[in-house]
Amino acid sequence: MRIGFGFLRAEPDLCSDPGLHRLGWVWRSGGCGGGWGMGGFKAAPVGSGRGVISASSCNAHRWISRAFFHLTDTPGPAGLKGLQIVRPGGEAVRVRRRQRAGSGGVMYGAVGTLRQTGGGQASVLDAMLLRNSGKMATGGQGEESKGSAPEMQPRWLWCHCYHHCPVDSVNHTCRTDGYCFTMVEEEEGGVPILTSGCLGLVGFEFQCRRQNTGNSGQRRTLECCTDQDFCNRDLHPTLPPLQTPSYVDGSLHHMALFISASVCSVVLALIIIFCYFRYKRQESRPRYSVGLEQEHPCMPPGESLKDLIEQSHSSGSGSGLPLLVQRTIAKQIQMVKQIGKGRYGEVWMGKWRGERVAVKVFFTTEEASWFRETEIYQTVLMRHENILGFIAADIKGTGSWTQLYLITDHHESGSLYDYLKSSTLDGRSLLRLAYSAVSGLCHLHTEIFGTQGKPAIAHRDLKSKNILVKKNGSCCIADLGLAVKFISDTNEVDIPPNTRVGTKRYMPPEVLDESLNRTHFQSYIMADMYSFSLILWEMARRCVSGGIVEEYQLPYHELVPTDPSYEDMREVVCVRRLRPSFPNRWCSDECLRLMGKLMSECWAHSPASRLTALRVKKTLAKMSESQDIKL
Repeated sequence: MRIGFGFLRAEPDLCSDPGLHRLGWVWRSGGCGGGWGMGGFKAAPVGSGRGVISASSCNAHRWISRAFFHLTDTPGPAGLKGLQIVRPGGEAVRVRRRQRAGSGGVMYGAVGTLRQTGGGQASVLDAMLLRNSGKMATGGQGEESKGSAPEMQPRWLWCHCYHHCPVDSVNHTCRTDGYCFTMVEEEEGGVPILTSGCLGLVGFEFQCRRQNTGNSGQRRTLECCTDQDFCNRDLHPTLPPLQTPSYVDGSLHHMALFISASVCSVVLALIIIFCYFRYKRQESRPRYSVGLEQEHPCMPPGESLKDLIEQSHSSGSGSGLPLLVQRTIAKQIQMVKQIGKGRYGEVWMGKWRGERVAVKVFFTTEEASWFRETEIYQTVLMRHENILGFIAADIKGTGSWTQLYLITDHHESGSLYDYLKSSTLDGRSLLRLAYSAVSGLCHLHTEIFGTQGKPAIAHRDLKSKNILVKKNGSCCIADLGLAVKFISDTNEVDIPPNTRVGTKRYMPPEVLDESLNRTHFQSYIMADMYSFSLILWEMARRCVSGGIVEEYQLPYHELVPTDPSYEDMREVVCVRRLRPSFPNRWCSDECLRLMGKLMSECWAHSPASRLTALRVKKTLAKMSESQDIKL
């Protein structure tokens, strides 16, 4: 047996199709005088489990009802193959063949119950079938076969109605032979309205399955029921979703996501391309355009920097390498890595003929400092073992950029500031650092008379960051960009024409309160001695005595902020006349006690009371001899 599902629909040609199981159906048509008609039932294909029940009436197409049916190939109670109608939730009945009187037509009527399929009331379709069959028997149009179903009255269903009530409705109720329905529809403003009522048997199939959704039209949903009277009270239809706006929103979301991803990809690609070309450009030309060039004919191959400098020194000029040699060396230097950066520019480690050098690159705004430092370094008889060794200076540039660099000796230990932060000292190393530093300062301050004499020079920016530490533990003074020269022939002070000033933390009282006599060179000498005393204090704190040592700190660290202003320093140094404190352990160590005495005499408030660099140098030398320390 195959089970199918379908609808009653008017298709007149089915009766003449020999390939179909032509099974009759009895129905009562509303048109054509209410006559009887005959139609065929179309069987479903094998294995499909579904079929279409069709019927014809007055050559007009009309939906009548829905039914579950079984097409059976076995003879029924009357010995006929036929159609089994199964009522939803009710009984199964069988139709059998009948001969219609007066026309020779064939019809089928209900012949009785075949099997029980569950409780519930008979469907309207079966009631129609039995009613029509009974009317035929009563009308005398044909003889009813044995076992035919008796005539049945139509089944009426009471429903609750609201907004769809007939005129004679009482208490919002109505009666129908079809279905009860409840409908929800959207009114203007998006407000859902719930209505209910009765639905006739004819056309119910279209109505009960209807949903309307759209942007322009109103949304509505209708649900039907036939379970019991007033069953539509339990129906709660909901409005269908707005599919088109959701689709639009989704499309916009995906479009925005696609555009964002595309833009990010393009930007990332541009960044990668930019970085690639910049990298290739840096590979082809070092950052400061200092690269290896061909050997200059004036420079013999194989000569080292030391050889060149010694030759220049022995030649009698005393002012460093010839300018042509300097420019040649500058063009042949390879930049290796950046090792420092300050307010004036950057410091790079470079190589020339395998030797390490330091390249100090000035910002273009610091051209005055570069010029002054170059001028001081090239002063006659300026070279000293405790002053940073000068090699060359040059300016390179195009119309769009200018490079100012100064090439000096390279010292791996770095500045005294960095050295003291990472290392502790003993008495020997303390004296060696202090003696070498004051020796370089003494050479700067001393005027050398003669045909090629050296003028007296004051540093004006002494601090631990401007003193470098050599491999042998000695110091050399660097950064002469603020230095001033004393011209004894004219008794004038040569002050550099730049706006740069010294470091506020190391400024003496006369500079902070602006009482410095700028026309008197000795005032600058005494200002250097005040700054040098603070450097001695930094060294002595890192000297171990009795297994005790203080951590490295800058002078006045407990009295002023990290970056003090002029007002901060003036208040501490000039008004309150405070100085860095001495740890108690210094009193029990002879070396540190004498160092403390030197500091106190060098940072006296009155410049005239301070020791000179030569006096400090002799005192440190005497301290070394007394402790049998060879400097």
